[in-house]
Amino acid sequence: MAKATSNPESPIPNPGSVVLAFSGGLDTSFCVPYLKERGYDVHTVFADTGGVDEAERAYIEQRAIELGVASHRTVDGGPAIWSEFVKPFVWAGEGYQGQYPLLVSDRYLIVEAALKRAAEIGTRTIAHGCTGMGNDQVRFDLAVKALGDYEIIAPIREIQKEHAEVRAYEQRYLEARGYGVRSKQKAYTINENLLGLTMSGGEIDRWQEPGEGARGWCAPRAEWPASKLAVTIGFEQGEARTLNGEAVSGHVLLARLNALFAAYGVGRGIYTGDTTIGLKGRIVFEAPGLCALLTAHRALEEAVLTKAQNRFKPLVARRWVELVYEGFFHDPLKRDLEAFLAASQSQVNGVVTLETHGGSVYATAVQSAHILNAKGATYAQSADWGVQEAEGFIRLYGMSSTLWAQVNRERAQ
Repeated sequence: MAKATSNPESPIPNPGSVVLAFSGGLDTSFCVPYLKERGYDVHTVFADTGGVDEAERAYIEQRAIELGVASHRTVDGGPAIWSEFVKPFVWAGEGYQGQYPLLVSDRYLIVEAALKRAAEIGTRTIAHGCTGMGNDQVRFDLAVKALGDYEIIAPIREIQKEHAEVRAYEQRYLEARGYGVRSKQKAYTINENLLGLTMSGGEIDRWQEPGEGARGWCAPRAEWPASKLAVTIGFEQGEARTLNGEAVSGHVLLARLNALFAAYGVGRGIYTGDTTIGLKGRIVFEAPGLCALLTAHRALEEAVLTKAQNRFKPLVARRWVELVYEGFFHDPLKRDLEAFLAASQSQVNGVVTLETHGGSVYATAVQSAHILNAKGATYAQSADWGVQEAEGFIRLYGMSSTLWAQVNRERAQ
């Protein structure tokens, strides 16, 4: 199959069909006419992973039609993102570099939707709107390569050597062809899905205070409700199954948590991370539902796992998070680590009460038949052992350190 070219004056005649992962934003909107002018029949796929409402979903479909695609397909990705990402991520309980909750991990589900559409059309050419500066290109390309032999076209990567201000060029390109650009897209790159929202660009990239426009779901402090919010989440083997006593599917539960806790400003942060390709990346992120879910799960897990489990599990979790962040979603090591994480959840059953007055969320109560309570002892209150047992334990437990101090004091004298 012929390769695409970056020369708009010399389009390749009839190179065939291409499936473009499409979100309706600036980058993927640019990709449509760019690919069409090179002779491709562009088929767009929007994997709705839960970050848009009906109005936005309709806008994305209309945007694809306006841009003149050969076909457009919207795919419901909510259940898949819960089972394939949210469950193991909550089991892991760790953000990337201790903070970032991997909010763009829907990319892997988007790839699967695009490849399914490619099989329906009968093409092995896939396109995406990832830039050559960020992590998403790595995630997208490695996921495609892990799932089959495809040609990958990345128009934003193709133009970045020729245009220093890529987003400004994309905007001019679209406007010159009569396509409008949303005002917020002119300043920021925005990603939304069931997991949360990220924003970059503008003053965020310059390490300055984010402007008023750099806000998504989370209400500012002045708009937080006066009364506190309290919810209960029920877990079975580490998976959230109920919200306030009602059994709901996972992706619906997370969507409800997003709405509830966003009103209190929970889950908003500013993060600078080490990207896969080595640059520093700074974003504003908002993940109210995931933040609440992680808080509840950790409170339950800390109460029912052994000390050894609680100490070791973060090592596995951090490696799992790194693999997902850096594009190795289909690496066999990820599956191996998930087997351990799943095994660790066998007794993570119970109900957790969460509360917020705004900004932060806390687990205020934990109910479980598996809490590791000692019948005859309560921390700092009572014990069913005596002074001799305590002193003997301390003597043996600290013997190595105590001997080191004794020996070296004697030598010093």
